[in-house]
Amino acid sequence: MSAQATSSSLSPHEAVPPSQRGPASRRIVVGYGFWLFLLSDIIMFAALFAAYAVLSHRTASGPGGAQLFHRGHTLAETGALLASTFSCGMLSLATRARSQRWLYVSALFTFGLGAAFVTLELGEFSDLIAAGAGPGRSAFLSAFFALVGLHGLHVAAGLLWLVVMAAQVATLGLRPMVTRRLHCFSLFWHALGIVWIGVFTIVYLGAR
Repeated sequence: MSAQATSSSLSPHEAVPPSQRGPASRRIVVGYGFWLFLLSDIIMFAALFAAYAVLSHRTASGPGGAQLFHRGHTLAETGALLASTFSCGMLSLATRARSQRWLYVSALFTFGLGAAFVTLELGEFSDLIAAGAGPGRSAFLSAFFALVGLHGLHVAAGLLWLVVMAAQVATLGLRPMVTRRLHCFSLFWHALGIVWIGVFTIVYLGAR
């Protein structure tokens, strides 16, 4: 019996690969799994926020945040990242409208602003280390570099993800699989914006 005849004799349920069988659709399973990932990420950041709150005064007789942080520099970082969340929202709207042109424009603005944020953050880290305020200087600086550095790594990973998604749109078009991934990216990027608001408020504005 040929493979075509065999496949045609299968029931609709048997024709679906075992890995994709289940009571829920692929869209729901992917969405549920990604929300679990985001929640686990938020829990990790919450633990780092708690560690920073405990260690923020453990400066080992060294400089504290009020002496080290430049709020003008931090405002530029914040403006770049929050503006990128707006352009990411435009990317989501372009995806829903199935407009590849505006999707690319929004993705370009999101990438540029996110890259600017990472560049500013790396410059801040470089200045601190050059001034002798590296992560090994005190428990306070260790907690600072762990929290802010991990957020920066997430942003850098998001930029790589965005490049991959732009390539998928160019090669595969706006298939359901691609639009789901774009939706997940949007959730991830907005979550990073929310975490940064916490960093800006607790770490930089709360520096003493």
